[in-house]
Amino acid sequence: MKRSAKAEYACLAMLALARHRPEEPPMRIREISEAQGIPERYLVQILLYLKGAGLVSSVRGASGGYRLTRPPDRISIAEVLMAIDGPEEHPREPQNPEARALTSVWEEVRRAEQAVLDRISLADLTERAAPRDWVI
Repeated sequence: MKRSAKAEYACLAMLALARHRPEEPPMRIREISEAQGIPERYLVQILLYLKGAGLVSSVRGASGGYRLTRPPDRISIAEVLMAIDGPEEHPREPQNPEARALTSVWEEVRRAEQAVLDRISLADLTERAAPRDWVI
């Protein structure tokens, strides 16, 4: 599983937005950038992809910024990755039996990975990132 830096940054930006309370003003690019260590110029491009995919909305003006378009528990990591990297390309079917057997293994791995990404929401991710008080 190899992900682009852009996809990683997109997930981090979405995580910042998922932690932001809906009643608060939209998050500014600078806030997201500083919270997640994403260069602002790069973040602008990422947010445009996310907005085009309908995952975030923008508000103009002095108190403008970005917010999620749906609750965090209704946005999967798979949706974020699809918005940034697009659909995964599938190589053509190989001709020899050994290569076909190997390709079938890679396809099985891809399906398992996709199932996990479809299942994990932004809310799940925020929960995983939250500090816990461990009791021994």
